[in-house]
Amino acid sequence: MKRNALLGAVVLLAVAVTSASEAAADGGPGPLGVTTVAAATTDSARVGALFDAEDAGRLAGAHFCTASVVHSPHHNLLVTAAHCLGGGGDLVFVPGYRDGKAPYGVWTVARVFLPDGWAKGQHEDSDVAFATLRERDGKEVEDVVGANRLATRTATGATAVTVTGYPDSREVPVRCVNRPTAHSSTQQRIECPDFTGGTSGSPWVNGDDQVVGVLGGHEQGGATADISYSVVLGSEAAEFYEDAACDP
Repeated sequence: MKRNALLGAVVLLAVAVTSASEAAADGGPGPLGVTTVAAATTDSARVGALFDAEDAGRLAGAHFCTASVVHSPHHNLLVTAAHCLGGGGDLVFVPGYRDGKAPYGVWTVARVFLPDGWAKGQHEDSDVAFATLRERDGKEVEDVVGANRLATRTATGATAVTVTGYPDSREVPVRCVNRPTAHSSTQQRIECPDFTGGTSGSPWVNGDDQVVGVLGGHEQGGATADISYSVVLGSEAAEFYEDAACDP
């Protein structure tokens, strides 16, 4: 369970030069299956860390999950794992969070949208959720950092994806590029090392800037640091997105 896993020090190993690690990724640059610190770019700025609102004044060491901005008519929508939002309490989102700093500001979560399958039974096939953010300084979050588009009904593993998330034990995001494979008809998995507690909610983004997965689902994202899971985003996710995206 990647939100609450007990963590030691995370050591990122040097990349072994093998034919697999040197392979070109269809969905993004870099070697496949290797986790590194994510560079500060316009793309990574769309991904951020979640905090309890009471920690907004002292961010360092307080983040607990990952979320990302997805396009919506009101430019105010996040996607993450349902198990990241199901605990209640006021939350804030910090896009592009690094080393205790909020380069694009601290954004207050206005409303949380949990699917019935999660709200009523914490079903692993419903471990995807959305949240709207309040505007800040007269602007919506998408107008400040941009957004990826949510893509549903895509074939698992059609292309490689980039997964970006915030381990609890680090104050910078990590990223990994690899090709997802099917775990079941409703769950997909990816092999990426060092995706420990805190990376729940990390977006799986293909080369067209589309979110095709969200780290969560089976075992709430994975019981080990090297294998992560996501719900297969199908018709339920598409309908749920439409409901959340229409909220002002």
